[in-house]
Amino acid sequence: MIITTFGAIIGLIVAILLIIKKFEPFYCLVFGALVGGLAGGANLVDTVEYMASGAQSMAPAILRVMTSGFLAATLIKTGAVERISEEIIKILGMKKAILGIVLSSMVLAGVGVDLDVVVLTVGPIGMSIGHKLGYSKLAILLAALGGGKAGNIISPNPNTLAAASNFNVELSSVMLANIIPAICGVLVTTILARTLINKGSKIDMEINIEENENLPSLFASLIGPIVSICLLFLGNISSIVVDPLVALPVGAVVSIIATNNLKNTKEYLAFGVTKMQGVCILLLGTGTLVGIIQMSNLQHSTIELLEVMNIPQFLLAPISGMVMSLATASTTGGSTIASSTFSEVILDSGLSGISGAAMVNAGACVFEHLPHGALFHASSKSVSMDITERFKLIHYEILIGIIIVIVSTIIQFVFGF
Repeated sequence: MIITTFGAIIGLIVAILLIIKKFEPFYCLVFGALVGGLAGGANLVDTVEYMASGAQSMAPAILRVMTSGFLAATLIKTGAVERISEEIIKILGMKKAILGIVLSSMVLAGVGVDLDVVVLTVGPIGMSIGHKLGYSKLAILLAALGGGKAGNIISPNPNTLAAASNFNVELSSVMLANIIPAICGVLVTTILARTLINKGSKIDMEINIEENENLPSLFASLIGPIVSICLLFLGNISSIVVDPLVALPVGAVVSIIATNNLKNTKEYLAFGVTKMQGVCILLLGTGTLVGIIQMSNLQHSTIELLEVMNIPQFLLAPISGMVMSLATASTTGGSTIASSTFSEVILDSGLSGISGAAMVNAGACVFEHLPHGALFHASSKSVSMDITERFKLIHYEILIGIIIVIVSTIIQFVFGF
């Protein structure tokens, strides 16, 4: 049984509309998959079978995401997140405050902290600096968001894990492939944020960020993520390949020891599971829709459309990432659906697995901030910004994402085939 392209598209549209209406994303994706299968010509039994098969294919990614939660939880709970962001901003000083905020967000996202936590951590620090310098909320928030976007495409976060898993390549290689696009993202974010310094509402009250003497040292804060990243990169320089399933928890254990928090290990483990539950549930729901799309003619129809429009087939990688992130307002959702659905076609176009995964992951960062996603609302809360003003940043964020995608595509086209 092959589901029609029409059915797959109808299922995707139904899921998108329900997500926009603020229904629970997991059920939106499952219901969209069910509608897509039935509308595409499959009977109920086959539709459910395809959905279950798609969800089952998400198991390796879900397993790795769950274990990554241990490192993320450790960085958050030990205070390493605050220490890293504070030190970066302190080192760069007030004159380079915007760059400090951008780099702080990039580093936090790059070592495996999810974007919601990044903006909620960096936001108050940026607000404190912004009040002293007379900067606008728009400038502070764009700096935090753009830096996080750049760091997310080179991180061991769920979006990169999903892309690497679906293209069957090493996570470290996908992280490394987008280093230059991430740097370009930092530069563009800094320039755009500086243009907004005097635009929009000012920070009308002083935010007191008290020095916390209980925070770990910068070395203790960074050593865990550094160990994880070094383990991940062993496969690039030797025959020793360490899976994220092992590398990320090892980094968490190192962090716990370095920060003298062994007694809190059980608490951090529990927090890590709680932190990643939502992402893993989203991946399961995404898998049901992926199962329907994979059994449809959508891939072939997409190739035919590219040929009619005279668009090179390898551009399916960044385009699919962008379209799916537009649909889900999630880097994880966009990267997972695009890489699961189109990986085979992208590889057939002549791209290597690393290039395909890197371009899909870059594309998935473009629309992650849209209002039907969680990041939009978490970021507005981080700087106490009203929703009307928050909308004014959307086109700047899209521009940053587009620059990242263009640079990633050029680099992979030139060096990655």
